[in-house]
Amino acid sequence: MHRARTIFKTLTGPQGQKLGAWLLARKNGPSVLCVAPLREYTTPAASEPFLNGSSTSYVEDMYNAWLADPSSVHASWDSYFRNSQGGGGYQAPPSLGLPGRNEVAISSLLPSLSGGVSLGAPVSDKVIDDHLAVQAIIRSYQIRGHHIAKLDPLEINSADLDDKTPPELLYSHYNFEETDMDRTFKLPSTTFIGGKDKALPLREILRRLELTYCRHIGVEFMFINSLEQCNWIRQRLETPGIMNPTNEQKRLILARLTRAAGFESFLARKWSSEKRFGLEGCEILIPAMKQVIDRSTEFGVESIVMGMPHRGRLNVLANVCRKPLSQIFTQFAGLEAADDGSGDVKYHLGTYIERLNRVTNKNIRLAVVANPSHLEAADPIVQGKTRAEQFYRGDGEGKKVMSILLHGDAAFAGQGIVYETMHLSDLPDYTTHGTVHIVVNNQIGFTTDPRHSRSSPYCTDVARVVNAPIFHVNSDDPESVMHVCNIAAEWRATFHKDVVIDLVCYRRNGHNEIDEPMFTQPLMYRKIKKTKPALEKYSEQLIAEGAVTPEEVKDVKDKYEKICEEALEKAREETHIKYKDWLDSPWSGFFEGKDPLKASPTGVIEDTLVHIGKRFSSPPPNAAEFVIHKGVERILKARMEMVENRMTDWALGEAMAFGSLLKEGIHVRLSGQDVERGTFSHRHHVLHHQNVDKATYRPLCNLYPDQAPYTVCNSSLSEFGVLGFELGFSMTNPNALVIWEAQFGDFNNTAQCIIDQFISSGQAKWVRQSGLVMLLPHALEGMGPEHSSARLERFLQMSSDDPDYFPPESDEFAVRQLHDINWIVANCTTPANLFHILRRQIALPFRKPLIIMTPKSLLRHPEARSSFDDMKEGTEFKRVIVDAGESAANPDGVKKLLFCSGKVYYDLKKARDERGLSKDISIARVEQISPFPYDLVKAECAKYPNAKIFWAQEEHKNQGAWTYVQPRFYTALTGSRDVNQPQKGGWFSSLFGSKPEPKPEPKSETEPEPREIGYIGRPTAASPATGSKAQHLKEVASLLDDATHL
Repeated sequence: MHRARTIFKTLTGPQGQKLGAWLLARKNGPSVLCVAPLREYTTPAASEPFLNGSSTSYVEDMYNAWLADPSSVHASWDSYFRNSQGGGGYQAPPSLGLPGRNEVAISSLLPSLSGGVSLGAPVSDKVIDDHLAVQAIIRSYQIRGHHIAKLDPLEINSADLDDKTPPELLYSHYNFEETDMDRTFKLPSTTFIGGKDKALPLREILRRLELTYCRHIGVEFMFINSLEQCNWIRQRLETPGIMNPTNEQKRLILARLTRAAGFESFLARKWSSEKRFGLEGCEILIPAMKQVIDRSTEFGVESIVMGMPHRGRLNVLANVCRKPLSQIFTQFAGLEAADDGSGDVKYHLGTYIERLNRVTNKNIRLAVVANPSHLEAADPIVQGKTRAEQFYRGDGEGKKVMSILLHGDAAFAGQGIVYETMHLSDLPDYTTHGTVHIVVNNQIGFTTDPRHSRSSPYCTDVARVVNAPIFHVNSDDPESVMHVCNIAAEWRATFHKDVVIDLVCYRRNGHNEIDEPMFTQPLMYRKIKKTKPALEKYSEQLIAEGAVTPEEVKDVKDKYEKICEEALEKAREETHIKYKDWLDSPWSGFFEGKDPLKASPTGVIEDTLVHIGKRFSSPPPNAAEFVIHKGVERILKARMEMVENRMTDWALGEAMAFGSLLKEGIHVRLSGQDVERGTFSHRHHVLHHQNVDKATYRPLCNLYPDQAPYTVCNSSLSEFGVLGFELGFSMTNPNALVIWEAQFGDFNNTAQCIIDQFISSGQAKWVRQSGLVMLLPHALEGMGPEHSSARLERFLQMSSDDPDYFPPESDEFAVRQLHDINWIVANCTTPANLFHILRRQIALPFRKPLIIMTPKSLLRHPEARSSFDDMKEGTEFKRVIVDAGESAANPDGVKKLLFCSGKVYYDLKKARDERGLSKDISIARVEQISPFPYDLVKAECAKYPNAKIFWAQEEHKNQGAWTYVQPRFYTALTGSRDVNQPQKGGWFSSLFGSKPEPKPEPKSETEPEPREIGYIGRPTAASPATGSKAQHLKEVASLLDDATHL
């Protein structure tokens, strides 16, 4: 508006000159305005009466000649033209041709001048101001109309927590009066409210804007920095008649709404005291989701991954996914499970369904991801699973697979993981090409008023950071909801970007069905009790319109009631529940035909190691102009020398594990902060051209012509979101090695929710396996409390093996332990063991998460290297690496047996050797801490009958592995256990047998006392490490003194 006003002022001139002064002659063009710089002419204001008729062309010729050269005309003409003011002395006649360059037709700026005003006549400032004001009004409605939209079905709150009407939405703010309401104004190109009409009366303009932006839909989209996208949304909202559904569409909405309401009322009648987190007050969610799915299916989507909180989950499973109702009702019966696992409450369970979409007649796959009560924690899981499905389908644009995320209003505004997940939406290796977010906006969080739970006007404001349009809609207007859902699905299909639907609704019951909301929201719930359900309102509306009859409404309701009753009868015949019926990520064919206790070999032929090593150590082939950093050149050269000497360091061992899996067709994905180079500059999986931006070479992507794809990608600075994403990715395909690496292991606790609720317990709760690998740099090296510990003790504390149970020894001992535990925790000290444990993730006939404490200083330690002999065929992962030095030659003479894990081994070995105690002290490395290698520890202890046994660690006594290994050493040394047997059969008795264990015989007086294990390490502390370098060195010296003291 300011720019247009400035143009008018500039062209009018300083003394109130009017429009005619700007009209320049053109023989074959219409009246135009020249936008180029103008020369100003001044003459008296009065028009000359003789300039008419046949004299016009003569005067025009004279004027043009004077413009070209003032001396070429008579002095009188020169004086006339030079002294003219206001344009009254001469005006070029109007022309009908097209405007030239830098010219615009005047009709486009002043389109609605009254019939009595000619182009040459003066135009008042008010006409100009009023047209610009109309444009401002239209823009104000587009930007701010949502603030006064009638979004709350209870009509007691403003969705934006502000009851004021923005003044720019009042026509009186622009100096319009009632007399102006019937004036006609040209519509700008930034609106579509006119349809085919180019101009409308002001009254009609305001009416249409009110209907579009201030009725039951409030839209936030004008912050989007794309004119194309803004116009796309305007067109789908403003076009007259665009939101007029057919009677058939209305009947479909009613049928779906009836089923949604019928399901909740059926559960409420049958299980009135059960918590189910029903959808009453927002039943429209079900038709809304089905509409998004229908439209997306029309656009070619074949698979949809969904994540949601507990509210309405059972209804979504029943009416969106169409999970058999009998399986849902069985969950209310309190039956025992027929399969392994601890299970979860019914409103946390997921599912996977393949079915026909009856509306589009296309097959669709629907997965609802299982989730804990930690609201929004499933968001990145869903995105990772969606991205994986897209990746394995070759769906690079997200046209076949999409995600839908449901949110609560308080969680969407309050949980930081929403922001972390949103910021993955446009990253090349994390994007899912657009997610449809649906917020069930109850306008309350448990008992907390939204005015106390968020600082932003709307609960959806977080979505603005990624330019996602936000559609607020009154949930009691089903047709508006469906219109918004259509736009959202089409937006995602068109632009492949996120979009948010905010269903402003209410919660008819409390937080759950047995909660009393009147304690804290008496006024709201008094209004809710008086409010008719949406189904009743919409039924009455359609009956009044003649779209349906009362009998049809009743018939639809009765039919669904009958379906529910029949399903309940079937559910009553069940004797057990089956957790596998609720699996959200089935791996078709993966477990069939496999021995569950037989792992494939992990060693590879030496030729493969050499080939991978040489490729990994070489610059891009046939690219002499690719300039590599000098430091990287030295690293590549050193790697090549190691390969020629048949040796590997940590980076080379890791690369050989990846490369050999890629050769076998296994996709490898490495993700995390700075993983391409590696936090400690050791990896360098992406080489950068030093003179050309974004020119890179990835050696592991160029090993073999038919290899599997290798993905290595630096992530955003997020742990919670990215670890969750990679977990979701790992759930999709068991034949892939998915790895998340922390920048430092200390930072994994930012993702503690994912570790606790999903990784450690996911299989037990949801029968969901994952082979995700977590690489956590861990070691106390004087770098302070936040760069020392990956909190090994926490992972061990969550390991599910019993410290008092020594499993029966057999050839399958190691793999049976892996099968029975919830995850694997390791602290490797050699590149060969890293190589084998990574390959073992794929070699196992099942999948378990793997937590590896990875080194820092060992990355370049001259002794932390492995020979190809430890990686070739016939070799395997060593759970314990025993001492093969002088102590092993004379075990009876060994006085001290030290067990340790990780980097401290090299410190202990150096101290022992420097003090000449190699014959007296034997050091064994426990590489796999959990599940605990009872058999190997027992054998190693028996090997040194005269040695005192100690566990040595660099961590503090209340941290590290000590509290985990101490009772297990006792069990390994004594073979005893003290297990409380359950009264009846179950998973516990299946592990130990149904009969109680016989009590151990009392020890005889001649039986030797059991050997004890002592502790060597730092004392207890609250902090993982000291921040003082001097104190650190003092602690290390003390530890080594204790370890070598005999």
